[in-house]
Amino acid sequence: MADDRTPGTTRENMPQHQGTPADHADNAQSGTNNNRWNTEKKDVRSACDLHDGAAPGAHPGHAAEVPGQVPLERPHGRVSAETSEAFTGLRLTERHHKAAGMPAVLKATEYVFKHAGPVRGSYGLSVLNQKGGIDCMSCAWPEPDGARPLAEFCENGAKALGHEMDTKRCGPDFFAAHSVAELSTRSDYWLEHQGRLTHPMVLRTGATHYELIAWDDAYKLIAGELNALASPNEAAFYTSGRASNEAAFVYQLFVRRYGTNNMPDCSNMCHESSGTALSATLGVGKGTVQLDDFEKAQLILIVGQNPGTNHPRMLTTLQKAKRAGADIVAVNPLPEAGLLGFMNPQEPLGLLGKATPLADEFVPVKINGDVAFFKGVMKELLHAEEQQNGSGFDWAYIKAHTHGVEPLIADLQSASWDRIVEDSGVGREQIRAVADRVKKAERIIACWAMGLTQQRDGVEAIQEVVNLLLLRGSMGKPGAGACPVRGHSNVQGDRTMGIWERPQPVLLDAIQKNFGFDPPREHGFDAVETIKAMHAGKVKVFVQLGGNFLSAAPDTLYVQEGLSRLNLSVRIGTKLNRADLVTGKQSLILPCLGRSEHDRQKSGEQFITTENSMSVVEQSRGRFEPASPELRSETAILCGIAKATVGPTNPVDWDAWAGNYDLIRDAIANTIDGCQDYNAKVRKPGGFHLPNLARQNEFVTDTGKANFTVNKIPDRHLEPGQLVMMTIRSHDQFNTTIYELNDRYRGVHNERRVIFMNRQDMADRGLEPRRVVDITGHHEGHQRHAPHFIVVPYDIPRGCCATYYPEGNVLVPINSVANRSNQPASKYVPVTVAPAVGAHRFDYDKVDGGLLTPTGGSTAAAAAGV
Repeated sequence: MADDRTPGTTRENMPQHQGTPADHADNAQSGTNNNRWNTEKKDVRSACDLHDGAAPGAHPGHAAEVPGQVPLERPHGRVSAETSEAFTGLRLTERHHKAAGMPAVLKATEYVFKHAGPVRGSYGLSVLNQKGGIDCMSCAWPEPDGARPLAEFCENGAKALGHEMDTKRCGPDFFAAHSVAELSTRSDYWLEHQGRLTHPMVLRTGATHYELIAWDDAYKLIAGELNALASPNEAAFYTSGRASNEAAFVYQLFVRRYGTNNMPDCSNMCHESSGTALSATLGVGKGTVQLDDFEKAQLILIVGQNPGTNHPRMLTTLQKAKRAGADIVAVNPLPEAGLLGFMNPQEPLGLLGKATPLADEFVPVKINGDVAFFKGVMKELLHAEEQQNGSGFDWAYIKAHTHGVEPLIADLQSASWDRIVEDSGVGREQIRAVADRVKKAERIIACWAMGLTQQRDGVEAIQEVVNLLLLRGSMGKPGAGACPVRGHSNVQGDRTMGIWERPQPVLLDAIQKNFGFDPPREHGFDAVETIKAMHAGKVKVFVQLGGNFLSAAPDTLYVQEGLSRLNLSVRIGTKLNRADLVTGKQSLILPCLGRSEHDRQKSGEQFITTENSMSVVEQSRGRFEPASPELRSETAILCGIAKATVGPTNPVDWDAWAGNYDLIRDAIANTIDGCQDYNAKVRKPGGFHLPNLARQNEFVTDTGKANFTVNKIPDRHLEPGQLVMMTIRSHDQFNTTIYELNDRYRGVHNERRVIFMNRQDMADRGLEPRRVVDITGHHEGHQRHAPHFIVVPYDIPRGCCATYYPEGNVLVPINSVANRSNQPASKYVPVTVAPAVGAHRFDYDKVDGGLLTPTGGSTAAAAAGV
């Protein structure tokens, strides 16, 4: 591609980047399974490969990838990527044993009314998750297909709505008053609460402050930088789960017309292990159940999941299942209030504090101990089967629909009980008790979330869960199946629309047929590879559709180094966050409409569509005036960038698409499997279900059947004195968005820099509650440091500990990823904990109505603790 292009030129008449024969050969090898999803990521690239321009293949783990070995560039001053170390006044109470009820109602309405006002807030809540209303910006738990209650929202969804409908504004005057370096010293909570972004802003090369820029000039700046690159693969395009189906389809089409598959997304960091595990076993990267299956289930397994905080509407579903006779088993390192008891706020007794007990059995598994635990449960099933044929396995189902049971049985026979008990942290008696519940159930649903997917062995853990379902014949029947729960509203829809760095030939062939160009066929960069490529100087332009990539990503300082080397970083969003401060040499903030706001285009009022965790596609319509007349929709912004970069009609009329989303949906119908008659189907109340062959016991795998897998119990690789740390959310948090500083179900208030530890582990290290400690991460001979965390004793297994994210992300190594999915292993971080240098016990006597700093001094700010 020529190097003499001038800024603002387009790619309309330029040859498409097709990759090398070696690239194509590698892709052909990785796509041997005749299914829509590749079973695993086989072209993982290390930072050394990327830096040297070598072919993919080497596994990450080179010394050159360690943060700090290359001097950090500071294009806009001393900008900090890390969260503040200042304490805010910890207060501890007893942890809760039940969730929701009147406290949830009061907290939700208080937050919405505070940020949106009582009138606007009340109306917004009345249409949230209703048919034809506003689809929640929060989790992807589905709504009922039939009648819906008046309040079809939860505390988390209400806060997400209030956060978006904020009456405060963050405009040009704000940015003129604050440099990016100054803003980076503020907390993530403070940044998010400065109000809605109102105007497009630019941070010029060498500048310290953002300044106003016109929309057309912003588009020209992006196009100029993209078209000046030596290769389209020097750009990467990130997508968060908040993007609509229409925006996602436009985005992937533009990016592929531009010439790359570098499309990292939030799934790479949160859910990639589910797709990898399920595609190899069931031939589909999604779950196989629908909402009404829960009331038909006999047993529900909730694994590595905290519904009470992350998707509270699931508690209503579990309550209905419980009342219909289902047993519920919770498998998780931490006891979570929502899994123990649910006070349904839509019932009078629930408002008064009467809780429905949910989990019949709580299994306190060690972090990354799920493979061992489920292997133990299946070994008990095998023992029962050996005593009486048919008592443990459903042989009729196994023979008709599965492949590979013999190697699995051999693996179970050889598995050591001592190893199972030691590595799972669960006693033999409790494993047997869970197996007894499994034996009695023919209809089992297994649910999981990031507690499994973000393990180092997350793919294997999920495949052990699938093994269990297949042994019991709990697939392809009412009340049974796999249920990976997506934690963001449209993360699943983005993938359906083609947001993926490893596109399947069927999608690329449809694009070529419908739009007249041959899209790139070589695999692009996922999230971890993108970070390494930025660090190596191989990615020079980075566009972010929503989210907060910096704070969501692992290895914060390493990511900061990579971002600082970019020529241009762009973020499309509604609120300020740290990703707007840690940037490339130039940066753009492009403010977009929220889902709650009217989207008026040339053809009239528009609606968008999303897909939930159970493959239901439904429309969402904004009801409120935009926060600023300068705001543009995500779809319109992407069409504007595409028009400036690849040409006004290449390969579609971008202005026409921006003006009428029906045109986009017609294109979706012609391109994406299962989306035929898209415009008509989404206009039906409640939308429509996408097809799912595995739900019908049709498995598009290399064997044509559901595949059993053999998964070894993982080694823990811990040195003496090390603990395994995982990062978790607080209750007042949605992904990287911090609503408040509390985690009331766990009894933590007004503080986020805490580390949850087992009391015996504390005693072994001479630590007492509220002691200030430093945490050191250990990986492949290198260390990462997170200073000044407060110890909080908690019911967590020996050898395990937990911190909130993004505060703990600085400890998650860029090279520590889940096997085969390349997803950051945020749920397996070896650490040591020691008393902090210059600080000891958190001394509440020194809090004089202000902030207690890590060294014991105080500044005027927050309240003292107990």
